[in-house]
Amino acid sequence: MSYPSHSATAIEDPSARQALVRRGLLLEYLTVGYNSLEGIIAIAAGLLAGSIALVGFGFDSAIEVISGMTLLWRLRSDADETMRERIEQRAIRIVGVSFLLLAAYVTVDAAKALLRQEAPDESIVGIVLAAVSLVIMPLLVRAKRRIARAIGSRALDADATQTQICTYLSAILLGGLLLNATLGWWWADPVAALVMVPIIVREGLEGLRGERCEDECEH
Repeated sequence: MSYPSHSATAIEDPSARQALVRRGLLLEYLTVGYNSLEGIIAIAAGLLAGSIALVGFGFDSAIEVISGMTLLWRLRSDADETMRERIEQRAIRIVGVSFLLLAAYVTVDAAKALLRQEAPDESIVGIVLAAVSLVIMPLLVRAKRRIARAIGSRALDADATQTQICTYLSAILLGGLLLNATLGWWWADPVAALVMVPIIVREGLEGLRGERCEDECEH
C-alpha cells in the first residue's frame, strides 16, 4: 500500500478541489451502497451454502463499508486542513485493524472446515455476485486513485487499495466457488479462503504502519 504525500502535487485551487471532493464523496456513497448490498447477499448466500469463503467475502464488504463511511467523514471535513489530517490517520488505522480481524476470522473458520471436511453446497448467487464485483471494483479503484492523487489524500488512497483487495478476493472467491460447483472439489472453498489471508494480513499491517508512510512512501 502506498500513500500519496500531501504535497505541492495536490490541487489547492479551492473551486477545483471542491469539485474533486464532491466526486470523491459520490464514489464513497457508491462504495458504501454497493458493499452494503454485497455484504448482505454474500453472508446470506454463504450461510445457506456453508461457504466460508463467501461469508468471509461478506465480512470484507462490511469492512469496505466502515472504510467508506470513514472517508465520507474525511471528505466532508476537507476544508479544515487540521481536521483533514487527523481523520486521515484514524481512517488508515481503522482499515488496518479491520483487515487483521477479518484475517483471523477467515483463518479459524477455513481451518475448521478443512479438518472437518465440510463440503459447501453450490452457490449460483455467490458466483454471480463475485463476477459482478470483478467488474465494478476495478472501476472504483481507478476513479478513487485519480482523486486521491489530485487532492493528496493518503486516506482515500488507502481506501482505494482496500477496494483493490476486494477485487482480488472476488477473483479468489469466484475460482473457489466454480471449482466446487463444476468439479465437486469441496476443499477449494476453504483453500480459497486461506489464500485471502496473506493478502489481508499484509494490507492490515501496512495500514497500521500508514502513519509512517507520509515521508517514506512515494506514489
